[in-house]
Amino acid sequence: MTITVAQMTKDELKSFIEITIEHKLREILLDPDEGFEMRQPVAKRLLKQKKLVEKGERGKPFDELMSSLNL
Repeated sequence: MTITVAQMTKDELKSFIEITIEHKLREILLDPDEGFEMRQPVAKRLLKQKKLVEKGERGKPFDELMSSLNL
């Protein structure tokens, strides 16, 4: 049986909205990679990138990158 919003009581609607918001926040905020182990090459690349950024290097400008990808 399907119930419409018009058929819900105020408390049922409030509960439905709370559950929906909580579900979406969990979906957005929780780490989908939690529990997975980072591979060594990825960890090394991230550390290298972090050091470069700390030195002030920021990579290619966005326009240059888009052009090189023909976008």
